Amino acid sequence: MVSPNLTPQKLVILDRDGVINHDSDAYIKSLAEWIPYPSAISAIARLTQAGFTVAVATNQSGIARGYYDEATLRAMHERLKMLVAAAGGHIAHIAYCPHGPDDQCDCRKPLPGLLTDIQQTLMLSSLQGSWMVGDSLRDLQAGEAVGCRSILVKTGKGEKTLTKGSGLEHALVYADLAAFVDDLLADKLG
Repeated sequence: MVSPNLTPQKLVILDRDGVINHDSDAYIKSLAEWIPYPSAISAIARLTQAGFTVAVATNQSGIARGYYDEATLRAMHERLKMLVAAAGGHIAHIAYCPHGPDDQCDCRKPLPGLLTDIQQTLMLSSLQGSWMVGDSLRDLQAGEAVGCRSILVKTGKGEKTLTKGSGLEHALVYADLAAFVDDLLADKLG
């Protein structure tokens, strides 16, 4: 359920792999391979408890590549929701792109389709001022396309993204999701 008082400034959109859970260049193909960062689960719960709405926007091209199916992805997302709920939090919506890089969809990040899906689902007129947290440039580009403020975490592919440096002019950089949430909840980010 979406709060009737939800404003874009109280919305935090998270990439999944590398932000919430460990990532793999070989893809996260099963529930057994989906290993969350404990600090990320508690960070999501703290956001919820502080009145923020949390959504997830994740590219899942492993489906198009035949590495796993949508039922497996649903199992991963159910586990995520269960862990967050057990910690006292809530994920309002998970938007995912099942397409491959050559499928010419409009949802695969860096395109903003997943974020506009979140915007429509949460019935927001805009995402201007929301937070987009990712570990890759394409996460941040998708967020910036719809007016989100960019947060790059060093977990997952974040260190590699930071090394490249290009396109990160507007991003704040944090060690992980928990460190960003610490500053956000301490009102250090405005």
